[in-house]
Amino acid sequence: MYSFARPFLFCLDAERAHGIGLRSLDLAFRTGSLGLLASPRKPLPTKLLGLSFPNPVGLAAGLDKNGEHIDALLGLGFGFIEIGTVTPRPQSGNPKPRMFRLPGDEALINRLGFNNGGVDALVRNVERAQRKGGLLGINIGKNKDTPNEDAASDYLHCLQRVYPLADYITVNISSPNTAGLRELQEEQALRRLVGTLREAQEQLAAQHGRRVPLLVKVAPDLSDDDIDAAARVLSDLGVDGVVATNTTIARTAVQGHRHATETGGLSGAPLMGQSTLVLRRLRTRLPESIPLVGVGGIMSGADAVAKMAAGASLVQCYTGLVYRGPELIGECVDAMRRRKESPSRGTADPA
Repeated sequence: MYSFARPFLFCLDAERAHGIGLRSLDLAFRTGSLGLLASPRKPLPTKLLGLSFPNPVGLAAGLDKNGEHIDALLGLGFGFIEIGTVTPRPQSGNPKPRMFRLPGDEALINRLGFNNGGVDALVRNVERAQRKGGLLGINIGKNKDTPNEDAASDYLHCLQRVYPLADYITVNISSPNTAGLRELQEEQALRRLVGTLREAQEQLAAQHGRRVPLLVKVAPDLSDDDIDAAARVLSDLGVDGVVATNTTIARTAVQGHRHATETGGLSGAPLMGQSTLVLRRLRTRLPESIPLVGVGGIMSGADAVAKMAAGASLVQCYTGLVYRGPELIGECVDAMRRRKESPSRGTADPA
């Protein structure tokens, strides 16, 4: 069905198509016709982070910023979805247009800027959701007008509000679309912020009687030294996992495209190589007790396998879903299953 819908959606402005697509998913879910779009659910039970994932293929944050489409998205066959990024207060994000397709490169550029209805609205949406068939991650950030020296208060507020509802929580310090946000990845700033959140996590675990895993999402544009420094900090502080990676500000792979000069984060096929290099380096620098979620450029089952070969235990897609549709989910699960069952699998898988 998606192959028929895609040409219509691609005739529209990318952000408008985004909204129509999500509303259509909700309608299909409510009318019981989601099966016409969904990938047949492919089980591949995966235990990680103290959680049981029905399969290791998830939806990356950014598609459903307010948690308004949880049940429909889970119905597509994902083992888990991540909603957000959510901020303490509502904010409109950057001026439109702010999302651009690069079809020849199977890529997107976005500069949405954490547009969302605020954490209270997201909490209400999550509380209404049925949440059947998969797990829910919630991605948290800071408001645009909150200076970095006060960023911890924003992250703490979101952490406290979503903690009772999330299966896991991701700290987003790597979006290129909020001015100065990536400075929080600098070693000392990262240590202060994540240290504060880790202390709050343990307090909340005692308060609620359950420990919700805390992950940190990093950028693909870090230098090797920056990756090594981040790995030291995240290892020292004992985070539960790392999501690698967010979108890139690099444009080398799409030079010459009419949208290549647009500011924002580039995602899709051109991101695959760089995000996988960061993933692999993190895997060599982090203890095995800290699992990695591989995201960035997954457009096929082979790409999902390459993320596994580089050290990922779970994978996420977003732009691949835009170009391939829900069939990508089942294709990735099948490819990951074959790799898992293959007695000859090793480190020689393509990346």
